[in-house]
Formats: sequence, structure tokens, C-alpha cells
Amino acid sequence: MNKQITNSVLMIRPVQFRMNEQTAVNNYYQKKIKDLKPVEVNRLAVQEFDALVDKLRSVGIHVIVVNDTKEFDTPDSIFPNNWISFHHNGTAALYPMFAENRRHERKESVLEAVEQNGFFIEHIIDYSTAEQEEIFLEGTGSIILDRENRKAYCALSPRADEALFIEFCEDFDFFPVVFSAYHPVGLKRKKIYHTNVMMCIGTTFAVVCLNSIDEKKERKNLVNHLRQSNKDIIDLTENQINQFAGNMLQLSGADQKSYLVMSQSSFDSLRADQRTQLEKHTTLISSPLDTIEVCGGGSARCMMAEIFLPKVTN
Repeated sequence: MNKQITNSVLMIRPVQFRMNEQTAVNNYYQKKIKDLKPVEVNRLAVQEFDALVDKLRSVGIHVIVVNDTKEFDTPDSIFPNNWISFHHNGTAALYPMFAENRRHERKESVLEAVEQNGFFIEHIIDYSTAEQEEIFLEGTGSIILDRENRKAYCALSPRADEALFIEFCEDFDFFPVVFSAYHPVGLKRKKIYHTNVMMCIGTTFAVVCLNSIDEKKERKNLVNHLRQSNKDIIDLTENQINQFAGNMLQLSGADQKSYLVMSQSSFDSLRADQRTQLEKHTTLISSPLDTIEVCGGGSARCMMAEIFLPKVTN
């Protein structure tokens, strides 16, 4: 049986993190920090990155850290879950990226680092050629997986193409649940760029901003699927997802204890009753990611690519 959570994650330590002008066109969470030079932005991001890695390791989570290089201009390399995912059957999937400078993040050396840590990659499914047709699907940013119940959730956006999502579901044997999620940008409501901004699925719970799904039928369908899968639903407000409360990831730590990893701003935005509801299912871990959130428009979940690959046997 496929497990929902893993003990191992891949994380990429940045060397030139900054606000990526190529992703800011449809990631409305990104902002520039005035009067801060790029080298200082990266220094602060590295501090936040290292602090999160230390917290994860302190509770027994296995973190594979790969240092980025300056070979290419890759300001968003800190978010590897968008370009790669690792699965129980030994398959790694590579995804088509919206921003041209993010396509350089796909590196053979990263896969080799995962294998050097004792994991077995038997097969690679490469969807990245869809970039040639301006079709995108940005990994587990665009796709939220319920591995135990074989369901995949996707909020359609310029970075999440429906046809390619369906193809992914057919390849990996998931039932597709499709909807659109929005947030206010000025006087308009625009599509949220990544599903994992407004939704997280754990072993026995789901965190989701239902108000972001404007179409009532789509909202009802999503809720029905979560209930059919026996998920306890924690409903977020749109203001909470602005603080990245939806950008969480549940992992397995030492002694099989589970942890829900999030940023400090995410944790602080949760109401007491929501924390109590979550703590019935898992232990909460938070770490300050202010610079990464402001400049990158992503948070804790985006920084971790889960590794479900089988281990190499001698």
C-alpha cells in the first residue's frame, strides 16, 4: 500500500535567490524587498533555509541537501518540488516549467545526489517537452496527491494544464479532481498560481481554503472527495492563505511520529481552534521563512520534494 507521507525530502540550498521577475507575472504573492541588494536577499534566504533543515533533522526527518551552483541564473531553485517528484514505484517525474529560467533547475546531478543517498530510480517520465507547446504542469506545486486513496487534486492555472494533468493521472494511476481557485488581486479575482498555496493533504486531514473556489459545484465536488477519503477538513480563510497557511507538508519523523511543517507566518495565522484540530492528527513544526515568502512567493512546502523511492538493496 502506498503511504501518504515519507521520512525523506530533497532540498536545494540557494546561491542566487531573489524575486524572480519571470514568475512574478502570475505569482501575485511575490514582492521586492526595498533597499536590499540581491546578495543580501540570498544571505537571508540561506539563513532561513538552514534553520528549517536543522529543525527537520532534529526530529528525525532525512533531508538530502544539494547546493545550487551559479552555472545558470536560477533564482527559484529553492523550490524543487515544482520540477521533480519521486514515487513509490521507482519513477521520477520531470515537469514543464512556466518560467524559462526555472527550466535550468532540472539537473541530472540532482537525481544523482538522490541515488547516492541510497534511493533507486528505475524509470523517468519526462513531461518537460510540453514547454515547446507552452503547456505547463509544475509538479507538486500544481498537483496535490492523496497517495493512499489514489486521488490527485489540481487547481487549473497558467501553470497547470488540465490535459497534461489528466495524462499524469493516467500514467500514475490517480483519479483527477479538477477545479479553479482564485484570490483577490486589486479589484479582480485571479487564479492562484499553485494548488499547494491553498491546499494540503495529510494522512487523516486536509487543509484547504474553500472560499477560494468560486464555482459552487467544484467546491462541493472537492469536499465530497475529501469526505469520501475520510479526511478531517480544516477550512482556511483567504487571508490565511496570504500568510501561506495552505503551504504545509506532513512528514514522518523519528519513531514514526508525524510532523506538519509550515512557516512561522503560516503558524501565526492559524486560529487556536484550527491548531487544536490539526494537533489531533499530527505535531506542528514552524520556522521563519519571511525573506523566502516575500521574494519567492512560496513557502515551506515548496522547498521540499518528497522522496518515496525504494531503497537500494545490497
